[in-house]
Amino acid sequence: MTTVDAAQRWCATWKSAWEALDAEAIVALYGANAVLSTEAFRQPYRGRDGVRAYVSRVFGEEDDPQVHMGAPIVDGDRAAVSWWASLREDGTDTTLAGTSILQFDADGLVTDQWDTWNVVRERRRPPADWGPFAVG
Repeated sequence: MTTVDAAQRWCATWKSAWEALDAEAIVALYGANAVLSTEAFRQPYRGRDGVRAYVSRVFGEEDDPQVHMGAPIVDGDRAAVSWWASLREDGTDTTLAGTSILQFDADGLVTDQWDTWNVVRERRRPPADWGPFAVG
């Protein structure tokens, strides 16, 4: 699988699975030894079980996510993807705007992911000109 195809699959799956709060669909995107770093100062989550633990925990705190993904920027086996999600987190309206830096193996599975984001405690749609590469 090409990195472009893997990154596009990652975007489509994260969007649909996050909106459905479907952790297992997301776990299937990751290699057995994947490393998921969700914030600069947190310990990374390791392997599919680590990804599952993280995604299951955060999905348990969220309701009604509306997710938008930017088109991946790909270089070699790596991709960068901007994303925007508005949701209710622990009963509070929240918007997350972030970027994931991904590395894929030859099978198109994530081997390494590093995320960073900003948060506001209100629901916002992305601006009309958000990400000239936005895909939905």
